[in-house]
Amino acid sequence: MVKPESHRSDRRSLIGDDLGLQLAPLLDVIMAGVNSSVATPNADLVHARWRAREAPHGDFIMFPDGSLSVMRLMRFSPADQLHDMRAENWSWWEVLRATAWTPSDWMDVDTTFASCTYAGSRALAGESSDHGSIGWVALTRDDDHHTLEWLAVSCSSNPFAEVALDGSTVTATSTLGRIWTFPRNAPQQVKITEDPTYPWPSLTQPLSPAS
Repeated sequence: MVKPESHRSDRRSLIGDDLGLQLAPLLDVIMAGVNSSVATPNADLVHARWRAREAPHGDFIMFPDGSLSVMRLMRFSPADQLHDMRAENWSWWEVLRATAWTPSDWMDVDTTFASCTYAGSRALAGESSDHGSIGWVALTRDDDHHTLEWLAVSCSSNPFAEVALDGSTVTATSTLGRIWTFPRNAPQQVKITEDPTYPWPSLTQPLSPAS
């Protein structure tokens, strides 16, 4: 049985199969197809999988204590700008925090495009070889093993080509024109904004009526 923290979201009814972990709002939150006897804290597993550059398949943030934030990406367009990608508002919000979980599948997070160090920490970012739409961002210690502090994976973000790190945030820029700003100590509170340097396509201007 999955044991989410007490702050689990009331919005969990929106969860779909695209999250990789199939969840249902019963008396507690139970992963479909997972026996409660095998859903256990995963600290050792998290570190072993990270060393192998693997992550659960879906939209998640994986923490070194074995907990997992289940995330969902939402994209909204203004009614008068439905075809303007630049006008979209993106939100990646935490659906729930699981302290015990078993993934339905693992995927590679084996391609690193960017790396940055700051005061004994390192931020890394890249893509998954499983699919071109998958991007990931990780905060680690700047040691020989890149000991994990957290790993964020999104199946719809596109790869992250740039990353910056300071004392409070990890900032990653995707190849889809979005800047993801993760608070170092609470990456699930990420903010997503447009990248002003991205080569946004110009919208076709409507034709003038014939005179």
